[in-house]
Amino acid sequence: MFKAFLIKYAEIGLKGKNRYVFENALRDRVKESLDSVGDFNVSREQGRIFIECPEVYDYEEAVAALKRVFGVSSICPVAVIENNDWESLTKGVGDFVETNYPDRHFTFKVEAKRADKKYPYTSPEICIEMGAYLLRRFPELKVDVHEPSVRITVEIRTKAYVYSIVIPGLGGMPIGTSGKAMLLLSGGIDSPVAGYMIAKRGVSLSATYFHAPPYTSDRAKQKVVDLAAKVAKYTGKIKLHIVNFTDIQLYIYDKCPHEELTIIMRRYMMKIAENLAEKEGCLGLITGESIGQVASQTMHSLAATNEVCTMPVYRPLIAFDKQDIVEIANRIDTYETSILPFEDCCTIFVAKHPVTKPNLKVIKNSERNLEEKIEEMVETALNTVEVVVVG
Repeated sequence: MFKAFLIKYAEIGLKGKNRYVFENALRDRVKESLDSVGDFNVSREQGRIFIECPEVYDYEEAVAALKRVFGVSSICPVAVIENNDWESLTKGVGDFVETNYPDRHFTFKVEAKRADKKYPYTSPEICIEMGAYLLRRFPELKVDVHEPSVRITVEIRTKAYVYSIVIPGLGGMPIGTSGKAMLLLSGGIDSPVAGYMIAKRGVSLSATYFHAPPYTSDRAKQKVVDLAAKVAKYTGKIKLHIVNFTDIQLYIYDKCPHEELTIIMRRYMMKIAENLAEKEGCLGLITGESIGQVASQTMHSLAATNEVCTMPVYRPLIAFDKQDIVEIANRIDTYETSILPFEDCCTIFVAKHPVTKPNLKVIKNSERNLEEKIEEMVETALNTVEVVVVG
């Protein structure tokens, strides 16, 4: 059982004088992700995050938690050598090989990283001398510097760290380092993926779901709560705002041309979501739209829905094929929930022949039919929002 992990990051290393802000955010997110696994001590090292493990913990569960943290480039289970004098170092590396590789009929290569530049051996010298030591101690080993079966890495810091397993992480930026945004979360495949992708850039999420009882059931609402919980495994807690949209939809259905229903409904969804986003301190909205996927996602339709917003609208899936989106949904475990057969409020009120190239002037003219009651209805919807915190 490994007693420590070294966490490597990539993009954070490109930051300048404020790099510590990103390192601290990553450290805190790593600690938070491991809290459900056990009492881990997480600290910053030079260019690394170091994790000391408790005496008893579930290794697989710990690795799974770390693999959900944005900002982690790779996860290295390590052996720690407290005294890094040469005699202790060689013995420690040899013990590491003996413990972790009972069958030592393989090729290997030693790689060294010398963060402590005062160490008396250079990195190439460490590689050569350590390789020679291991060959003397374990004659069955063979060196292959080009394509070894095992790469044994030694990092010299205040202590020495030895590892041979490098587990890929998600990459990206730590949550919370890039502000906050409001995700329009439906029960479909796309919007959870869109939230995940924006969160990967360090953005923390709130979410808004438009519910239309009795046309959409409590099972449909629970489906969205479940999707938010799956996304929250990567993002931390998500505050989900559930908006009762029934009266607004019926009013639009009654007063506006049916081929324009989807566009007008989406314009009011964007207005309401932006209002909630402002209250939450968000800097933008996130949708799962992809150009041309459905009638409401043509260039003309997107321009018409964008027009009601003053906030930026982020659409990370805008150029993705559906299969690309499905692959990510499967990877983050949202796909099977997304395809459960519970309709959302958009699909219930879809027109038989929706307009694909809406004219903004025509849309605004149709919206004049709503002037008598729509502002009051929007205010009522905002005042009756149900809030669920997931994650």
